[in-house]
Amino acid sequence: MTMIAQADNSASKGKLWSIVVAIGIVLFVGLIVLGYNPGNNKDTLLVGQKAPALRTKTLADVGGDFSRITSYRYPDERMYQYSLDEALKTGKPILLEFATPGHCTVCDVQLQQLKSLATKYEPRVIFMHMDQYQNPEAFMAYKVKGDPWTFMIDGEGIVRAKQPGRMLYGEFELMIGRALGERS
Repeated sequence: MTMIAQADNSASKGKLWSIVVAIGIVLFVGLIVLGYNPGNNKDTLLVGQKAPALRTKTLADVGGDFSRITSYRYPDERMYQYSLDEALKTGKPILLEFATPGHCTVCDVQLQQLKSLATKYEPRVIFMHMDQYQNPEAFMAYKVKGDPWTFMIDGEGIVRAKQPGRMLYGEFELMIGRALGERS
């Protein structure tokens, strides 16, 4: 290959990358202009809907073996005491976290925060963790794609808040406070 042919080939690759980047920018701006917001995705369970009640694994169901209920390295037994259908019958608000720390670093951090919040808000709020590997039916029932996802369910079993992605401690507290009827 001659020097001229190599230069032409490099220029062609540069133009191709410029076109690809331009298309990416146009698509990104288009999504913003159209108001795309994954938190309001109509394909997921909607705020105001009745939370699906289904049997999910509890720590007792797996004989106390955390590895059969979560991929989390530092599990907290409080998050695995209830099956989802049982928790919904208690009349207490539920903070339901869909997180699979076995493949999601953000999920690990999120679950650390929930352990601290459970200490602060139990027994007024039930904290539950669903791992995709161990309770996939819950992910399907709540139409969760990816993780983490957080749902706040009131004492009547209605979804009052949902949030895809990472949440900060203060955001969790605000969500819980609203479910408890506290002023923010």
